[in-house]
Amino acid sequence: MYTSFFGLNEKPFSITPDPRYLFMSERHGEALAHLVYGVTESGGFVQLTGEVGTGKTTLVRTLLQNRLPDNADVAVVLNPQISVKEFLATIAEELAVDNDVDIDSIKSMTDALNAYLLKAHAEGRRVILIVDEAQNLSPNVLEQVRLLTNLETAKQKLLQIILIGQPELRELLARNDLRQLAQRITGRYHLEPLSRKETEAYIRHRLRVAGALNDVFDTAAMRTVFQLSQGIPRLINVICDRALLGAYARESRRVTRSIVRRAASEIAGTEDIAMWRHWMAPTFGVLSILTIGTGLYWFISQQGTPIHASLPETVVAAEAQPEPEPEPEPEQPEELEPPVETIEPAAPALGEQLVMASALTTAARSYAELQALWGVDAEAGDCNTIRSRGFECLRQRGSMGMLRQLDRPAVLELIDDAGQAHHVLLKALQGNQALLSVGGVEVSHSVSDVSRFWRGQFLVLWRPPNGQAIALFPGTDHINVRWLRQSLAAIDPRYASTPANSTAYDESLEQRVREFQRDNRLEVDGFAGSQTQIIINGLLAPADTPRLATPRLARD
Repeated sequence: MYTSFFGLNEKPFSITPDPRYLFMSERHGEALAHLVYGVTESGGFVQLTGEVGTGKTTLVRTLLQNRLPDNADVAVVLNPQISVKEFLATIAEELAVDNDVDIDSIKSMTDALNAYLLKAHAEGRRVILIVDEAQNLSPNVLEQVRLLTNLETAKQKLLQIILIGQPELRELLARNDLRQLAQRITGRYHLEPLSRKETEAYIRHRLRVAGALNDVFDTAAMRTVFQLSQGIPRLINVICDRALLGAYARESRRVTRSIVRRAASEIAGTEDIAMWRHWMAPTFGVLSILTIGTGLYWFISQQGTPIHASLPETVVAAEAQPEPEPEPEPEQPEELEPPVETIEPAAPALGEQLVMASALTTAARSYAELQALWGVDAEAGDCNTIRSRGFECLRQRGSMGMLRQLDRPAVLELIDDAGQAHHVLLKALQGNQALLSVGGVEVSHSVSDVSRFWRGQFLVLWRPPNGQAIALFPGTDHINVRWLRQSLAAIDPRYASTPANSTAYDESLEQRVREFQRDNRLEVDGFAGSQTQIIINGLLAPADTPRLATPRLARD
């Protein structure tokens, strides 16, 4: 209806996933890189999660259309709310496994699938299973998924499985009865919404693909779209499509803030717009928790305990000690303090400290502490708003070894024995000791003690080059590629590539990146993602940059 009015070839904001419209933000670039890794490496699982509407399905379609190796056979399960038999039958149908297989027998289908995998392996072919909306899989089907990874040769797995789902998938796989499956996941990535700048670039990108020759949305309108959508691509599409229709109805060739707000109000009763409240509600919840926890923090911090102990537990332990005999003072013998020589009780365990400070171990508080280490005030907000200060968040699952490599303070998610999640700030790693801030109180524990409660989830802050956090890989043409070339050359002449000022990621640069990754014990894939860029930044960063320890090249 409005396409010819704006000089467009087609509607630019359709909610149907279309790889032609894929906007490669830094997060989408890294997510796609994880998927490409998943289809080129052997065995195990790759897990991709993200909120509804963040672009997971579009990434999968892009992978299937443009990034699959020529020797790959792919089975895609789009409807996971099925039984074990239906699940196996769907895979057999997708891969065109022998039609004579008995679909009523799990054993028969498993044997037929195993024979197919062995034949494909002998022919040098890879078999990949992609499960979309995997958070809806039943425990029985998930167990069958795990059993499929047992189909292997003496050297490698025969089936690569990629699980795509909403955040609930992470919670599902964290269940104790599914730990065997969770342990086989070799790569995890969570797709975040777009930032304000990325939202503006996303809108311009889709308009250009649809044939627009100039900006249709003014700057204020695009900022309003971000405020209303919180950077979720599907909501951006819904709002922008209605805004274009509204501008057309008013014969306005420019979409303004008022038109966007009117468009949003017209669709405010839809399910998508209701999600805005879902995104805003946690903000008020965090403020309430911080208010309630203030008294507990004062109590912990005012008792005069050393930084490695939380006093409330110390007091409890002290009460369990035998009472010393009071000195003979008839006036008030019952109020005498224990003698100075009394042996001090042991510091409470980390698990006890987490429970005592549970009202303070929130993600918001730990994130504010992390910002403070970088000299950023807490009002800078979350990961979406802090980008205006030139920072970027990296959320990932890894090990203490990875954190030592990144050499940045990190917010860790710890799970206590009762299953409650706590967020604490890892401020330093010195040998086998970790310095943590638990609810604002510094405590020191061994790395092994911390690892007992940590499942690998962490968040770090870093400064991306030119204020733009994008994944760099072969074929990329961007100003950050020039930064990558010059930074590698500054670290070591062995990593220099020519031409030094080129913004094109060519084969020569890919080889230098691989050498750098190999020397620094990184995954050698030639992709300069966040992890590689953070380590490069760390080697060139000024002395006042927050660190866990002093960085060194692996070859030193």
